[in-house]
Amino acid sequence: MSRRRLVWVVLVLGTWVARPVPAQAPPGSRAGAPVWMPPLASVVVPGAGQLMMGHDRGAVFLAVETFFVARFFALQGEGRAARDEYHELAFTVARGPFDPVAQDTVFEYFEQMEKYIESGPFDTDPGPALVPPEDRSTFNGSLWALARETFFTQPDSLPDPESVEYRLAIDFYRRRAVGDGFRWSWRDAALEQDLFRQSIRKSDEAFRRATTQLGLLLANHVLSAIDAFVSVRLARNGHSVAVSSALWTGAQGRGVRGGIRLDVTF
Repeated sequence: MSRRRLVWVVLVLGTWVARPVPAQAPPGSRAGAPVWMPPLASVVVPGAGQLMMGHDRGAVFLAVETFFVARFFALQGEGRAARDEYHELAFTVARGPFDPVAQDTVFEYFEQMEKYIESGPFDTDPGPALVPPEDRSTFNGSLWALARETFFTQPDSLPDPESVEYRLAIDFYRRRAVGDGFRWSWRDAALEQDLFRQSIRKSDEAFRRATTQLGLLLANHVLSAIDAFVSVRLARNGHSVAVSSALWTGAQGRGVRGGIRLDVTF
């Protein structure tokens, strides 16, 4: 579902659920509906319960919901666009010279592409034995160095290939090293690697902010439901509640902020 269509659905659903209570209906009910109907409606669509009871502030909750939904999908779109950018750079520039097969992999792989100029070969020996690279400036070389430091009694000298410590080190390397199918190199492409890093940071930031929007959406649902519940209880006891609210947006840093302020008086 597109972002515009989802926002439209939120508005239509909120308008339909929040049809006002008939004048002859008792307080806290909608044509005989249970008193928990407004709070439940506000849980589903923030502001719906308030509008059912004829409280105009329900429109503020609904506007906040629409704003946060739109921001969530906008940030998701930014994150995906930046992710496509660094995937394209990785595939065409860093992996391109090795005639790679077009396939995705785990995010940790791209994190290592940020740190190391190249992966290095998986095996430096054309024979049947696996001989890891020694160049520590490459990812595979640094991984083999870590395996030696972890399992060898003397990391600077190789033990018997049949020894337990050597087999443990080789197994450690084999399970974590980058195979030839995912080999990369940023040699003579420092600018492209820097653009790659920037795209990863941009993607991470957009997805992180989108997750924050989900938290704000949940808070809006909870706040609206609590407000509707308090309004129903006060109405049943012959009291009323007046709520002044405000919705604002403004540029702060790199993003746009929105919020709701409720000042409750009895």
